[in-house]
Amino acid sequence: MQPLVTPGSQGEAVGRLVLAGLVVVMLPALPFGAYLVYPFAILTTWFHEMGHGLTALVLGQHFEQLLIFANGSGLAQSQVSGDVSRFTLAAIAAGGPLAPSVVGALLILASAHPRLWRPVLWLSAAVIAGSVAIWVRSPVGLWVLPLVAALLALVAWRASPGFARFTLQFLGVLGAMSCLRSWDYLFSENAVINGRAMLSDTGQIAAVLGLSHWVWAALVVLASAVMIGAALKYALAEQRLRPPPRKLPANVLQFKQTKR
Repeated sequence: MQPLVTPGSQGEAVGRLVLAGLVVVMLPALPFGAYLVYPFAILTTWFHEMGHGLTALVLGQHFEQLLIFANGSGLAQSQVSGDVSRFTLAAIAAGGPLAPSVVGALLILASAHPRLWRPVLWLSAAVIAGSVAIWVRSPVGLWVLPLVAALLALVAWRASPGFARFTLQFLGVLGAMSCLRSWDYLFSENAVINGRAMLSDTGQIAAVLGLSHWVWAALVVLASAVMIGAALKYALAEQRLRPPPRKLPANVLQFKQTKR
């Protein structure tokens, strides 16, 4: 039987991404699916909270610890100096909801280059393990995240090239869809995390910069869509999916037919 799509074609690449998206969406609805997807739900929380913490570090503040709770919520605790500008506070708040899309876009970009598949998986596993050693301070994070890191390392070490690529795409789609999974939180001004009421990320941005939290939420969604769309356009470009031309020996004559 002839395959529906040509191996290595644009159709195959699109099919892989669609399959990754369906896995993310449908798995929780299947028997025991919620348990299977739970580590990856925790991973999206890790993306989000690391976004807050690393943004604080980049802006000269101190990232103290990362807490992930059993229900999938999380909290990044950073020490911020008293004279910090309101734009720094807004950037730290925005770092959380934007981080999953940034990571997702980078992983989708990496999936377009075979030489990057395994190194990026190894790097992802190392970053997750390193964050556990340095910042994660909650029981759920201390057992789930090392498990995810070990799985990624195993895929990088032993999996077939096709499965390594699918893993990158799955993680990229997971990050991209994180914005949709936290839609209610993103468009809420307040939230309750671990029993404590606090401003949401967009609520914090609105508090320091003005405008409605709805406006900032819409801008976050727009920025995420642009990043993921650009990454998909790059990764699925036909010229990147076609295999390179086979090099023939110098003494082999080549003839090319052209249409008149």
